[in-house]
Amino acid sequence: MVQTICTHMVPAGQKTIMIEKPHALNRIFFSVMVITPTTTWYDVRMSFDDPMFSSFYSLTGWTKYFEARGVDIFQGNVWVRNYSDKDLYISATEILY
Repeated sequence: MVQTICTHMVPAGQKTIMIEKPHALNRIFFSVMVITPTTTWYDVRMSFDDPMFSSFYSLTGWTKYFEARGVDIFQGNVWVRNYSDKDLYISATEILY
């Protein structure tokens, strides 16, 4: 088993790969969390292997966290895009087995 934890500063209007596709092991858990005070409004979108964000999960406003677990979860790249007007710190964790 391998656990990876990372935090990226995503500038306003920019996108990045938060979690890269595993190559040797299988992902059994991952989470993405926006690190902001509870009173801060922001607009972050997360997509699964879609850098154009035509289909996305929204981490907006009070929703600061996304988590998936199990042997059949998504195995590709996890992208995030900061649509806010402020730079944001976003943290990600994954467990590979």
